[in-house]
Amino acid sequence: MRKEWFLNIIMRSILGTVAMYFINSWLETAGISVSVGINAFTVLTSGILGFPGVLALYGIGLYKIL
Repeated sequence: MRKEWFLNIIMRSILGTVAMYFINSWLETAGISVSVGINAFTVLTSGILGFPGVLALYGIGLYKIL
């Protein structure tokens, strides 16, 4: 049980980091100045919350530029 939970967080963290990298690349080519830095906080957020956490990070980034 504990091992599955830990593996789940690790996989979400990896996939969330890859998603942030590609979303940042896509936004840069589109000329949109919203990017989320890849650091321990954002990796942990995507690991715990999953894809909704990644979307929340970009939502916070959009809110900051308004």
